[in-house]
Amino acid sequence: MPGTIRSELGDDSLAAARAEKRLVRNLVHTSDDPAGARREYGTWYGPGRTLQVSDFDRCSVILCKPDAVERRLVDAVLERIAAAGVTVASRLDVTVQPWQAHVHYWDLLVDAAWFPDRNIPECLDDAYAGKPVTVALAFGEPGIHALLRQLIGHFDPTRAAAGTIRGDLGNDSLDAALAQKRLVHNLVHTSDDPDAARRDFGTWFGAARRGLLISPTGVPLQPTHADR
Repeated sequence: MPGTIRSELGDDSLAAARAEKRLVRNLVHTSDDPAGARREYGTWYGPGRTLQVSDFDRCSVILCKPDAVERRLVDAVLERIAAAGVTVASRLDVTVQPWQAHVHYWDLLVDAAWFPDRNIPECLDDAYAGKPVTVALAFGEPGIHALLRQLIGHFDPTRAAAGTIRGDLGNDSLDAALAQKRLVHNLVHTSDDPDAARRDFGTWFGAARRGLLISPTGVPLQPTHADR
């Protein structure tokens, strides 16, 4: 298309390449997707040069909520996550700014019309604004997000299975929250998927702490041989 690099600067064609039985000369390539970028980094830069970015396939954000802090359960929650074979690092105590709660629960705000009995912005401010939380990073293998979500259990502690964090340590219920027109107190959040982990990191740690996105061994997360 006009305006693209290959259209404006290119001087070859597929027809010419076919006639001469060669590849098309089209100036430039960029990675198709994250998997392609990972593979191509290894191809063109090689193992001797460390890629200074985190792989959010292997990193999740843990948020120990205000009720976990109030009930002094933060250590218990993080210990149970670590016991699942996950490396917990970069623990940080945070006093929640209103915008952080609103960004974190953007989906509730977008879908606020589904909750006519509750004022979602007010619920978020009441539950989080000005209150202490503890955040940390969890490092593991691909699939860590599903592992942690299973470990913490159903969002309603009364429906969370025995052996999960919310099932064993939770003391609230969805019914009680609905009756009091508030959010459920369920101790802990972990990122749903890699995209959510990236967003959660920005929300709770901020870009200025991007240096924390290096594994606790001091080596940035690298693809396994199976990923290459």
